[in-house]
Amino acid sequence: MSPPVLTTIELTSLPKLASGKVRDLYSLDDKTLLFVTTDRISAYDVIMANGVPFKGATLTQLTAHWFGVLTERIPGLKTHFLTLSPPAALSPADRELVRARSMQVRKLKVFPIEVIVRGYITGSAWKEYQKTGTVHGLAQPAGLQECSPFPEPIYTPSTKAELGQHDENISPEKAAEIVGDRYASRIEELALKVYKTAAEYARERGIIIADTKFEFGLDEETDDIVLIDEVLTPDSSRFWPADRYEAGRDQDSFDKQYLRNWLTKEGLKGKEGVAMPEQIAAATAARYKEAFKLLTGKTLEEALAQLEG
Repeated sequence: MSPPVLTTIELTSLPKLASGKVRDLYSLDDKTLLFVTTDRISAYDVIMANGVPFKGATLTQLTAHWFGVLTERIPGLKTHFLTLSPPAALSPADRELVRARSMQVRKLKVFPIEVIVRGYITGSAWKEYQKTGTVHGLAQPAGLQECSPFPEPIYTPSTKAELGQHDENISPEKAAEIVGDRYASRIEELALKVYKTAAEYARERGIIIADTKFEFGLDEETDDIVLIDEVLTPDSSRFWPADRYEAGRDQDSFDKQYLRNWLTKEGLKGKEGVAMPEQIAAATAARYKEAFKLLTGKTLEEALAQLEG
């Protein structure tokens, strides 16, 4: 039996700090946050009226898996992840609400940009390239096809919009103005290293990571750049099945491109209050869970059965 689809979660045991498109943040203490991932889904910067089954659990468990993989493969990488265990401060009812969909993380100063790394040309990058031969204003080689790989992955940041607003593509130079020269090159270098490491890991397991979005924070006590938020999920990345990849066309995907395509086809792109038909929500959930299994080597149900509490 499927768990309920939770698009709204209100905990009584902890003070809420913020709600995003998908995630709610609660304060545990001065140095610790509780990230709670709902089943909400957004497309084209608009939150759908209904949610996707198992989404919160899938994103949370996959993010935790990636933190383990990346810290093992990248010496010195720091993340904000502490534990998947719900905090003792939660009431029994709240504990049940957040089980499998929450993680305790370190509270850090967040850099106010979206750190996007692209390995393949698709989406808005492809549209810009067709018009100008550039991506985020950066000149690219002539003759690229849709979904071709770039010669090397590229760093293409964007602004981090407030809820209800749209992110805006910016140049690396503009990103440096926002975060400061002291940190800009370190963020870019680390983002490219994380992407390349993850892309190699995923390719070995049958998934191409076409592009992905990272967020970084600053540990002000140590001056470390820290990988934060969700990482390398079907919500924050484009995942393509490697065995069906072919440049020159749109790709099959394990991410929310299926939802985006439906919205575009129905003329609903960017419209508020749209409810997905049940089959669209179910098909999206199935794609997320298939990606989870390929990347972790176990089903979501097997992962959830191993959780404590």
